[in-house]
Amino acid sequence: MNHPFWNKEDFDVFSIDGLEKRMEGLQTRIQPKFGKLGMHFSDRLSAHGTDEFFPHVAKHARRTVNPPNDSWVAFAPAKRGYKALPHFQIGLWGTHLFIILAVIYENPDKKGIAERLQVHSTVLTALPDVYIVSGDHMKPDAIAIAETGLDGLEQLLGRLQDVKKAEFLVGRHLSRDIAIKMSEDEFMVFAEETFDGLLPVYDVIIGKK
Repeated sequence: MNHPFWNKEDFDVFSIDGLEKRMEGLQTRIQPKFGKLGMHFSDRLSAHGTDEFFPHVAKHARRTVNPPNDSWVAFAPAKRGYKALPHFQIGLWGTHLFIILAVIYENPDKKGIAERLQVHSTVLTALPDVYIVSGDHMKPDAIAIAETGLDGLEQLLGRLQDVKKAEFLVGRHLSRDIAIKMSEDEFMVFAEETFDGLLPVYDVIIGKK
């Protein structure tokens, strides 16, 4: 599997004008790849032993006007719905690919999750410098953990406790230029390594540690 998994046209889908045409591009070019990743990594995450994971390919079904600026496959321990649970994602913006662990605003246990991560903050600071954090899944920007430091992490986790719409994302980004040069094998290894790094964080989030 030395051919690239991703190509320029995948990322260019997010430059297509109009909801209908962009959705057609997502459905024909990207969603089949998300489906393949969904089957592979739900099995791998399930093998971690905490839960059985199920894949959820984003359908963007509620959109009627604005075309999506990003898309993803999510992994969560539920067959129906994932947004209220801590979940993993592999996804694309037009500029980059992301592999993350996400706690988004629908989660009812954000305060407890933030408190557990504050107590076990070393599980975040021990991640390699290339890992990033973000407080908003609707924005493509993120900051390296090494750059934000303990003070930045405390601020993000404080907002997660106190602000209704606050979120917490941690993972890795991969620029489109690098992603399209990776063979399928190389990308799979990159994703596996990223999930392996995030699973200890997931254990803290769900209270296993």
